[in-house]
Amino acid sequence: MFGRLTVPQLLFASVLGIAGGIYIYQPILEQYFRDQKELRENMKSAPDSKEKKS
Repeated sequence: MFGRLTVPQLLFASVLGIAGGIYIYQPILEQYFRDQKELRENMKSAPDSKEKKS
């Protein structure tokens, strides 16, 4: 049906591929979420600083 690979072999290869992708892209995703958190914090503090100047 799938050629020479059995179903358990395909499942194992799929799990390995997903885990490898997560492992490779984890630092990029962590940096992205860290940057987004900083942007949200800066957006919250920015209106406060403008009100203090006025």
